Amino acid sequence: MIQIQIINGPNLNLLGIREPDIYGDESFEEYFRKLQKQFPGVVLHYFQSNHEGDIIDKLHEIGFSYHGIVMNPAAYSHYSYAISDAVKAIPTPVVEVHISDVMGREDFRKNLVTAQNCVKIISGKGLDAYRMAVEELINRKN
Repeated sequence: MIQIQIINGPNLNLLGIREPDIYGDESFEEYFRKLQKQFPGVVLHYFQSNHEGDIIDKLHEIGFSYHGIVMNPAAYSHYSYAISDAVKAIPTPVVEVHISDVMGREDFRKNLVTAQNCVKIISGKGLDAYRMAVEELINRKN
């Protein structure tokens, strides 16, 4: 059975209520249930933290045994060399996703430090970026 971990970073626990004009009005928990139904042959796990070290610990915990990781490091993507190094240290492929089009936003968001060690970046597709990332990881597994 394919196991894929979704890791969301800071403030993504507020999806559905935080800046709905940018991030939409659906909570991630609601979306995650739909995603699970779309991939019945895949075991999807979900983890969210507002703390950098927790994200690193989760990468270390599952990065040697899962088939793939979908990671939205949120604001950490722009400056967390520690998360980037954690991604580099594990053999599990990581697809980085961003709900909004980070390249079309503020200049600081265009610098994706964590993405340099990811196998792919999906940005600006809304929550559908997660589905696309899961498909990418399944295709890499097959």
